Amino acid sequence: MGVAIHYSFYSYVATIVEVSVIDKKVKLENVFTTIDCGLALNKDNIKNQLEGATMFGMSLAMHGKISTKDGAVEQHNFFDYQMARMQDAPNINIHIMDKMHEPPTGVGEPGVPVMAPAICNAIFNATGQRVRSLPLTDVGFL
Repeated sequence: MGVAIHYSFYSYVATIVEVSVIDKKVKLENVFTTIDCGLALNKDNIKNQLEGATMFGMSLAMHGKISTKDGAVEQHNFFDYQMARMQDAPNINIHIMDKMHEPPTGVGEPGVPVMAPAICNAIFNATGQRVRSLPLTDVGFL
């Protein structure tokens, strides 16, 4: 398991990631995210935003690399820029702390920055090896 906590857009987010590592192949098994975003006006929307943030943050941590050559980006579209796919999706569990007497705060972006450190901490707990650079494809964990 790996844990990360983040604060932005006046919201607190804590994420726990469970991974399995077999032959340096990392698979995210479960993600548990809790958000304190003040008054939760639309809990389904908050849950959807955090599920999307989980997949986006996972994509960035695992594959997110854009390279250039002779001043031009080498990746042209999704056929040569890898992203997390549905088959890579972990079980995502979202908990919303509803604070009725607080103003509503951000829910979309705060779920992204916790993913990379939580994944890297989970890899460390599983293997004893620290990940010092990203994406994981560049350091041999995929």
